[in-house]
Amino acid sequence: MGSIDSMSESTFPSLEDVRAAAARIAPHARVTPVLTNSVLDERAGAELFFKCEHLQVGGAFKFRGACNAVWSLSDVEASRGVVTHSSGNHGTALALAAATRGIPAHIIVPAGAVAAKLANIERAGGIVHRCAPTQAAREAACAQVQRETGATLVHPYADPRVMAGQGTIALELLHQVPDLDTLIVPLGGGGLASGCAVALAALARHVTMLGAEPAGAADAFQSLLRGERVTDIQPHTICDGLRATIGEPNFILLQSHQVEVVTVDDDATLGAMRSLWAELKQTVEPSSAIVLAALLKVGERFAGRRIGMVLTGGNVDLDALPFAK
Repeated sequence: MGSIDSMSESTFPSLEDVRAAAARIAPHARVTPVLTNSVLDERAGAELFFKCEHLQVGGAFKFRGACNAVWSLSDVEASRGVVTHSSGNHGTALALAAATRGIPAHIIVPAGAVAAKLANIERAGGIVHRCAPTQAAREAACAQVQRETGATLVHPYADPRVMAGQGTIALELLHQVPDLDTLIVPLGGGGLASGCAVALAALARHVTMLGAEPAGAADAFQSLLRGERVTDIQPHTICDGLRATIGEPNFILLQSHQVEVVTVDDDATLGAMRSLWAELKQTVEPSSAIVLAALLKVGERFAGRRIGMVLTGGNVDLDALPFAK
């Protein structure tokens, strides 16, 4: 098992990196609103503050990390473009971020990706390369594009520049709602959770942080339980944005900052998604709705608290609505 001490400091973002990212992306990213709803507050027994990252550029929080990574590159590096592997939101975000700098973005897309998200990548100008739906195939395809083009790899969640960019959500939310007690974020590869944990540890240590993870892709939960990174879980969940295996630096950061993970089954997530559509009048995807499902699962522990909830994306495949059948 690794540790912060045993890995290079450059592997992990600092508060200074998060603040630098906020300044770097300010000309391109949106300051997303915070919504409240009395019906959902009553149901949860707490005050809920929904950070609407589904209204971010590209329809997901991923633009923050991708934009920070793209604008961190030197002119020489940028001229060769960027590459990543992504089933959707990160690929779209990197393509959009690359467009702000006028550079190419190569996106490795595994077979079986959500059609709406693939269309978003192509519309954003990403150069799509298809591969088999395995982690090994993704990484091999990325390596090939790097060899052929010299493009810089921007990993979806293990890149410290990406983590720092995602951490700007916590900076922004603390300014908008300065007296939070708890922050709940969706947890897949761990880029968002890692960046926010760094920011909270430095600026608001009293804020409890929870990661909401699908029960069918509970590698982060198992990793923290066992004290070592678990990588052999085959994900099976409707939350397509949360199927990634927890990254090594992400696991170490979550462990060191004592982030708790709550697992949620898909039925509960879909119920929460329906509630968010009905009450907030916001189109969010299952990977966002899981934060409400997680809170409702453990709600008694957080009764009366002021809770930040990050709604990470709204790129829903409208032709496959799970609750319209």
